[in-house]
Formats: sequence, structure tokens, C-alpha cells
Amino acid sequence: MDHTTHQHEHHTPERHARAQHARHHGGGASWRMAAQATLHCLTGCAIGEVLGMVVGTAAGLHNAGTVVLSIALAFVFGYALTMRGVLRAGLPPKRALKVALAADTVSIAVMELIDNTVMVGVPGAMDAGLSQLLFWVSLALSLSLAFVLTTPVNRWMIGRGKGHAVVHAHH
Repeated sequence: MDHTTHQHEHHTPERHARAQHARHHGGGASWRMAAQATLHCLTGCAIGEVLGMVVGTAAGLHNAGTVVLSIALAFVFGYALTMRGVLRAGLPPKRALKVALAADTVSIAVMELIDNTVMVGVPGAMDAGLSQLLFWVSLALSLSLAFVLTTPVNRWMIGRGKGHAVVHAHH
């Protein structure tokens, strides 16, 4: 039997929805859609990032420990928010986790790279106490910059049926 005739792409409802989405948007995604996806992702990231920075700073963790904690919590909360929506849409937990991983991993990683680079790069921000304005201004700046720089990444991914386009297949 010649296997070359059977090497067609496996068609799934998710791939069909992503392809339909890309056709609907002319192969690209709107800036509004990308901003909404980024804002959704930023919400989970911000909860984890702020919580990690607050806990790490309050506990007197070394800067590296605080950054690791912030990154871990950002991924947990980012994935959890996406899973909440797709679980509500009726997906089983294992499938919901796979959708969250596909939808958010790149976006969260980019955001965390930016967030933590800013926090570490602002002189004194990581050593500032929770009662100091420098800590909070640096954190707000890092999250704002993460939003601005991650939005084009999400637009590019959605336009190719990836990232948050995966979530839209389940709504």
C-alpha cells in the first residue's frame, strides 16, 4: 500500500475553526482582537506577577527567587483563566488544559520576559519594599510595556490560527 496517498493533514474541529477564522480575517487578525486576547492573558499574568512580587518581596526572597515565583504564578493564573472559560464551554479538564497551553504559552512567556526584564532592569525596583512607590510604579510600567509589546505577537499568532484563536474554536 502506498502511504503517500494517506499523508493528508488530520482534520479536527479546532483546525477547521482556526482555518475559518483566518479566512474570515483575510489571513490576519484585527488589532482589537489581538488587544482583547492580550488583555485576557495580561489579567492572569498580572495576578500571578503581582502576587509573586508581593510574596517574594514580603518574604525577603532573593531577587531570583522572587522572579521565579512570579513567573510560575503568572503561568498558573494565566492558564487557569483560560481553562475556566473553556471548561464552562463544556470541555473536559484534560482537553481544557491542552487548549490553555496552546492558547497562552507563547503570550505568557513573552509577557513574563518583558515584565521581569523591566523589574530587574529598573535600578532598585526589586529591592524596594511594598510600601515604596518605586516598586509599584515599576510593576505597573512592566505590565503596561508587556501589554504593548505582546499585542503584536498575539495578532500575528491569531492571524495564523494559533494562540487565542484556539480558544475561540470552543466558544
